[in-house]
Parts: sequence; structure tokens; C-alpha cells
Amino acid sequence: MVTALEQSFELNRAIYDDADGHQAKFIAPPGINEEVVRMISASKNEPLWMLEKRLHALKLFQKTPLPRWGPDLTSLDFNNILFFVSPNAKESTQWEDVPPEIRKTFERLGIPKAEREALGGVGGQYDSQIIYHNIKKSLQEKGVIFENMDVAVHKYPELVQKYFMTTCIPIHDHKFIMLHAAAWSGGTFIYVPKNVKVDLPLQAYFRMNEQKGGQFEHTLIIVDEGAELHYIEGCSSPRYSTQSLHAGGVEIFVKAGAKMKYSSIENWSKNVYNLNTKRALVDKNATMEWVSGNMGSGITMLYPCSILRGEGARSDSISIAF
Repeated sequence: MVTALEQSFELNRAIYDDADGHQAKFIAPPGINEEVVRMISASKNEPLWMLEKRLHALKLFQKTPLPRWGPDLTSLDFNNILFFVSPNAKESTQWEDVPPEIRKTFERLGIPKAEREALGGVGGQYDSQIIYHNIKKSLQEKGVIFENMDVAVHKYPELVQKYFMTTCIPIHDHKFIMLHAAAWSGGTFIYVPKNVKVDLPLQAYFRMNEQKGGQFEHTLIIVDEGAELHYIEGCSSPRYSTQSLHAGGVEIFVKAGAKMKYSSIENWSKNVYNLNTKRALVDKNATMEWVSGNMGSGITMLYPCSILRGEGARSDSISIAF
């Protein structure tokens, strides 16, 4: 018998559960090892420092046991997960350039419509890579950087090397951050200059389509002194009978007097292990707001955190997971 309360929490997953027919360009062999990590790095032509960070993280992951607290994760089979799935698509600033079956998926999710009506910029990731990325010219003219994380490694090397998994979420933080640091792919890089107020939200949407897939996007946001930003993140996946894994990472730096709002809605399917880490470093008189919903996954284990490291720093968090 289904109670009224249970009925009120029943989700309509019609727009999420069906995979499309896209054929990936390349799928790495299942499992995570040095060969796969080197392949991921080489496919992106990464600098040596990033490869070395990945390999160090892999060694830490391999010798670190599963956490003994929280939900039981012993049934998660890392050797059966596809840690890198490259779609047969190039990143574009035009939705018309995105393969029709992928574009149809994002249209069903409402992303292009939201971009036209209410957003300052959008990034779209499909499996392991960004396939669409665009920002309004008016924000570019203010010096706002909104990039694919893979692209930012090359375009803004000094900023990325300074902030990427150094002080906010170091690679030794816990087992699934070690895994994330070794296998990360895609994601978002944002920099908002001093005293710039981004009046429209920026959004990224991450769609995991491949069966047995793993998604490890990395989000790195720097909101400089006196600046303001609202960033929205969405995730979803089809329903399969085999395990999938999401282990993303979000690092946010909120400088003195800045305001940052992070909103996230994740609609996973029951076969997904959602093991996500999100953290902000909040400086003097800065404000960090978290609003998040994590729904649908078979097991959800989140690590939300704000570190208030300046006088007058504050953080609010509203979150629901089921």
C-alpha cells in the first residue's frame, strides 16, 4: 500500500530515464589504472603537472580502503566502471552544431530554452566531455571567465595550477576525491573579477548516458573581492540495470566581501552511486549559499562543506537528498 506521503515524493522521471542512441567516439577499457589515467591526460594534451597530480592521486586511491562510515559501498565494482567515455562531438557555441540525438536530449531537459530566457551562460557535458559552452558577450566584456575546465587548464594555467585541488579540496582528502583527482574530465571553470556582479545565473548541465559509465566533472569557481555570482548545476542519467558512478568535485573560493550562491539539482537513476564532494573557502565578510537537491540515486554520499576563514564570513545551506 502506498501512503499519501510516499505518493507526494514520487518523481516523474520520464525526461531522465531514457538513453539516446548516440555512439561514443571512444570508450576506455573498464576499471581504473595507470594506463587509463595516462590515456585520459594524453587525450587532453595536459601539462606535466596535471598528469603528475593524477598519478599521485591514483596511488593514494589504490592504497586507501573504503570509508567505514556512511552507507555500505562494498558492492561498488570499480573494475566494471567505464572511467572515460568520449562522445562523438566537438565542443561548440551553437546548439545546431551538437549531434541531433544529443541536442534532443538537452532540449528535452530544457537547457537551451533556459539559456534563451534566463541565463548568462551555459555549459553542457555529455559523459566525459563538454559538447556545448557559451557565455553572453556582455559578461565577457566585464572580464568574467566561464570555460570548460579542460580548456581552462591550457588558457589560464597559472590560475588553475594555483587553485585546482590544492587548498580547498586537496587530492588526499578522502578515497573518492583521490579517485576524482585521478579520473576527472570536463566540468566548469569560472572567474569573476573584483566588484563585478553577474546579474544572470551561469549554468552547467552534466548528462551521463553510457551504460556502466562514470562521470567525474570538476567545478572550480573563484569569486574575487566584492563580486557576486549565482551558479546553477544540474545532473541526470538514464536508468540501467548495471552500476554507474558519479564522483564529481566542486571547489569554490569566495574572496573578501564577495557573495556566491550555488544551486544544484541532481536527478540520478537507481543504478547510480552518487559520491560527490563540494566545498567552499569563505573569506572575510563574504557569503556562501548552498541550495541543493540530490534525488534518485541508489546510494548518495555527499561531502558539502564551507570553511569560514575570515571575520564576518558566513554560509547557509539548504539540502535534501532521497
